[in-house]
Amino acid sequence: MSSDTVPDTETVLERMRKRLKGVLPEFEIELKAQLAQEIIKLKKERNAVILGHNYMEPALYHSIPDYVGDSLYLSTIASKTEADMIVVCGVWFMGETAKILNPNKTVLVPSREAGCSLAEGINRNDLLELKKKFPGVPVVSYVNTYADTKAESDYCCTSGNAGKVLSYIFKQGHKAVIFVPDEYLARNTATELNADFFLSEEITMEKVKAHTNAVVIGWKARCEVHELFKPEDVDRVRQQYPGVKIIAHPECPPEVIRKADYSGSTQGMVSYVKQHPKDKIALFTECAMGDNVQAEFPEMDIVRACTLRCKHMNLITLEQTLKALQEIQYPVEVPLDIIEQAKLPIQRMIEIR
Repeated sequence: MSSDTVPDTETVLERMRKRLKGVLPEFEIELKAQLAQEIIKLKKERNAVILGHNYMEPALYHSIPDYVGDSLYLSTIASKTEADMIVVCGVWFMGETAKILNPNKTVLVPSREAGCSLAEGINRNDLLELKKKFPGVPVVSYVNTYADTKAESDYCCTSGNAGKVLSYIFKQGHKAVIFVPDEYLARNTATELNADFFLSEEITMEKVKAHTNAVVIGWKARCEVHELFKPEDVDRVRQQYPGVKIIAHPECPPEVIRKADYSGSTQGMVSYVKQHPKDKIALFTECAMGDNVQAEFPEMDIVRACTLRCKHMNLITLEQTLKALQEIQYPVEVPLDIIEQAKLPIQRMIEIR
C-alpha cells in the first residue's frame, strides 16, 4: 500500500472491491474504504509504517498495511524500517517485539486488550524456575511471549523457524532444549527433529543427562484457537470435500498434524497455496486467514470450513487503527533493561531462517 501520493476514497474503494468481492458484502466494503482512506492519509502524515498479521480481518488486511505476513517476516521488517512510527496490526507481544527492535520509535498496537493465551500461559518467574531445574539447558521462547519472558531466553523463534532454531542449538552440542510455552508446537517440532519430548514435570536434569537422544522440554500452554482443531475435523472435511489438501498450523494438536498434508506457519501456508494453484485446499488455522487467502487467490478453491476466530486478533479493526493514529493511542513501552536483555534472542530468531 506504500505510495508517494495518497489515493482518494474512490481509488481505495475500487482496490478493495477488486480484492474483496465475494468475500465481504458491498455495503461493508464501501464503509471500510472510507476508514481505510483516512488511515492511509494519516499514516503518510505521521511517517508511519503499518504491519499487518495474516490473521487480520479481510477489510484491514487488504487495504492499509505496508507489509503483511507472519511474526517472523513482520519482525524482520520492523528491524529494518526507517519510519518514525510503527503501527502493529496484531497482538500486544508483536508490538513489544517491534519496540525492542526499535526502542527510539513510537510503536502502537490499536487495542490494549489484544493479548494472547500463549503469552499469558507463562511468565518470567515460571521461566526462572525452569532454568533453575535444568541448569545450562538453552531456553527457546516462542515469539508468542511477553518481553520479560523473552529477556530470560537464549533464543526466540516463530512457528516458521522453530525447527531451524532447535536444530541449530543441537548442532552446537547441546542435547536438550527448553522450548516454551506452546506444548503442541514443541511436541510437533520435536517429532520433526526426531527428538524426544517431555513436559517439564515429566523429566529431571539427571534423566536429561542420561538420555541418549535429543530432548525437548516443554511447557503446558496451548493456543486457545488451534487447540480446538480435532483429528475428526480432518476426517469430516476430507469426507465433505474429496481430494482436498489440508494444511495445518503447528500449534494444532499432534493428532491433527499427523493427518494433515502439510504443516507450517501462516507464511508457509501462503507459500503452499501459491505452489498448488490447482488443488482444493482447507486451512486449519484462525479463520480470517482463510478469507484473506481466498481474496488474494480468487481463482483458487479454498475450503472455508473454519469457525474459529481469535478473540484477540478480532479486536484489531480499521476503526481502532484509525483511532490509534489520530490519538497516538496505546503506545508500547518496554523497560530499557528488558529491551537490552530481550534484543539478542530476538535478533537470533531473525538471523536463523
